[in-house]
Amino acid sequence: MITIKLMTSSLRPDGIEKKELLNFLYDHLEEYGDDKADIEKAMQYALKERPSMGGFILAAKLDSKIVGAVVVNRTGMEGYIPENILVYIASHNKHRGEGIGKKLMEETIKIAKGSIALHVEPDNPAKHLYEKMGFENKYLEMRFTK
Repeated sequence: MITIKLMTSSLRPDGIEKKELLNFLYDHLEEYGDDKADIEKAMQYALKERPSMGGFILAAKLDSKIVGAVVVNRTGMEGYIPENILVYIASHNKHRGEGIGKKLMEETIKIAKGSIALHVEPDNPAKHLYEKMGFENKYLEMRFTK
């Protein structure tokens, strides 16, 4: 049976678990992921290990092995920007299609205080799950990168 563990600034994972989460996200985000340093930074923000509004991390486990994970950062804003941004969500590539992503999204929605934003590539198959769960494409994101 899959269990979901909540991690926050007051329910911190130990160093080993943090490293397992970082490696899991790096490996299973695949082409939709970032460098390990960026994933680690988002995790640190969620756990308030860096100056931030905090957030939370969820780890889905099957027989003590991570099979899914979510990183949510609080924005400290409301109304004009959603209060939360779901930075990363991944399920183990050998367990996709088993409902792990859906279970993590349901738990994320339940735990998050306020609205949630996420970015998804147009070709990401998970886009359909997000739409079924009520997420809407409100804006076209544009970025200027220095």
